[in-house]
Amino acid sequence: MSLTPGRTAAASARSRTAARVGRRRFLGIGSASATAVALGTGLVSATAAAQPADKKRDYPFTLGVASGDPTEDGFVLWTRLAPDPLAADGTGGMPARPVTVEYQVALDARFRRVVHRGSAIADPELGHSVHPEVTGLPAGREYHYRFRAMGDISPVGTTRTAPPAASMAPSLSFAFASCQKWDQGHYTAYEHLAREDLDLVLHLGDYIYEYPVQDGLRGGVPEHLRVETTRLEHYRVRYALYKSDIHLQNAHARFPWLVVPDDHEVDNNWADATSQDDDPPEEFLQRRADAFQAYYENMPLRRSSMPVGPDMGLHRRIAYGRLAEVTMLDTRQFRDDQACSGRLEADCDARFDPDRSILGERQREWLTDGLASSQARWQVLGNQSPMTRTDSTPGEGTDVWMDPWDGYAADRERVLDAAVQRGVRNLVVVTGDRHENYAVDLKADYRDADAPTVGTEFVGTSISTNGDGADLSEQGRRLKEANPHFAFVNEQRGYVRCTVTPEEWRTDFRVVPYVSRPGAPVSTRASFVVADGSPGVVQRP
Repeated sequence: MSLTPGRTAAASARSRTAARVGRRRFLGIGSASATAVALGTGLVSATAAAQPADKKRDYPFTLGVASGDPTEDGFVLWTRLAPDPLAADGTGGMPARPVTVEYQVALDARFRRVVHRGSAIADPELGHSVHPEVTGLPAGREYHYRFRAMGDISPVGTTRTAPPAASMAPSLSFAFASCQKWDQGHYTAYEHLAREDLDLVLHLGDYIYEYPVQDGLRGGVPEHLRVETTRLEHYRVRYALYKSDIHLQNAHARFPWLVVPDDHEVDNNWADATSQDDDPPEEFLQRRADAFQAYYENMPLRRSSMPVGPDMGLHRRIAYGRLAEVTMLDTRQFRDDQACSGRLEADCDARFDPDRSILGERQREWLTDGLASSQARWQVLGNQSPMTRTDSTPGEGTDVWMDPWDGYAADRERVLDAAVQRGVRNLVVVTGDRHENYAVDLKADYRDADAPTVGTEFVGTSISTNGDGADLSEQGRRLKEANPHFAFVNEQRGYVRCTVTPEEWRTDFRVVPYVSRPGAPVSTRASFVVADGSPGVVQRP
C-alpha cells in the first residue's frame, strides 16, 4: 500500500503575481517554528520538551479521537486537547505550554494485547493537537487505540490497516459524506453511519461553514460564534463546535477517515488566492493560512499535509491492495478563478477555454500519470464538486454553475480522455458539495449527444446543510430532464455507502427523512451497480 503526498501545483496565471508578494514574509512563516513540524507527530523534539500538565483541569478529550490515511502497515491517529472547547481565544482552555500525550494501539478493546505504544507532544502552536503516525503493523487487521493526557484517558477508537499491496482484497466497504452545517440540522446521518460495517469513510468537504452560526434549531450559541470565521481562533472554535456533536465523534472513532476540504473550510467559492469578495490577496492568503492550520489541527492527517503558510499538501493516493486506489483531489488551491460571473450562467464560452484549470497543470499530470501506473482494478477519485455536467434548465442552451467542473470543461475532458487513453479499467468519481444525491454516467464530451460513457460518478447529499430535504423537488425533476446521463436525483439528507468487489461496485444512497429534530430512521432510497469493465450505472431493485 502506498501513500503519495500531493505535490504543490502551479498557481493560476491570474494569481501568480499576487501570490508572489512574499507569502513567507507577510505571513511571518517561521512564527510556527521549524521544530513545530515534529510536534504532535510522534516525533519528540529536543527543543520542545513537555512540561507536566495540571491534572486538576477538566477532561481534555472533549473533541474525541480519530484515525486516517491507512496504509498496509499503519495509519495516523489524532486527538486535540480541549477541556474548554468553545473558549473564545481558540485555545480550548489549554495552558500555553506543551503537554505530553501517550497513546496505545491494541488488538483488543481492553488493551490486553498492546502492539504499539508511544508519545507525542501536544503544543499550543498546533492547537494542542497530536497526529502520531503508526507503522510496522500487520496488514488487513482491525486495531483499537486510545490516548492518555492530563491524568485522563480518551475514548477508545477503532481503525484498521489496509490489505497487503500485492493482494486482491475480496471487498472494500466505505461511505462518503460532506456538507454538515451545524445550525441547519442534526447529525443523525452520522449516528447511522457509525453503525455500518465499513473499512473507511471519505469526507469530501464543507466539514465546517465559515458563516456566522445562527441560534435556533440547536439552541443558542456564544456571541463569539456569531461571526464569520476569518482568523485562526475563529476557525479553531468553529471546529470545536462541530466536533462537539457526539454522532460525529462516534463516526470518527469507529473507522479511519480520508478527508479533504472544499470551500467553506476557508471561504465560499474561493479559488487559489482569490476570495469570494475579492479581498486583497495578502489578506486572503493570511486567512487561508489560518484556515488550513485549523483544518490540520482538527483532522487525522499526516505530517506530509501540514500546511506551510497558505499552502497545504492535500491531494494524495491511498491504495487498498490491488482492488482499489483512492485518489483524493484538491480542486481549490490551484484552480483559475471562476468563469463569467462565477454563478449560474447560460452558454458561458469562457468555461471551454483550454487554458482554464480546476486542478492546475502539475496536479492534473500527477493524477493522469497515477492512473496510468496504477494496478488497481477500480480507480476512485475523491472529488469536491460535480465533475459531470449539471444543466439546470431543460431545452435549448446550457445553464450551469461555474464553480464545479462545468466551469472548467476543458480540464474535465482532459482528465476523462486521459483515463481512456491510459486504459483505466474502471473510473468511479465520488463527490460532495451539491446537497443532492446523483447517480450519473460520465461522458467523454457533453457537447456530443453520442459521446461514449467513460466513467461513473456518484454525488452525495449533505449531512445537514439546507435542513430537511425532499425526495424530489420541481428543481430536481428539471435537473434530471435536462441531463439524460442522470439515472437518479434525490434531495434528502444522508450519506452514501459503497461496496466494491473485483466484479462489481454497488452504491446505496442512505437517507433520513428529517434533520430538524433528532431520531430520524435511515433507509436505502436507491441502489446502483457498476459492472467491472462496463462504465455507467445500472439501478438495482
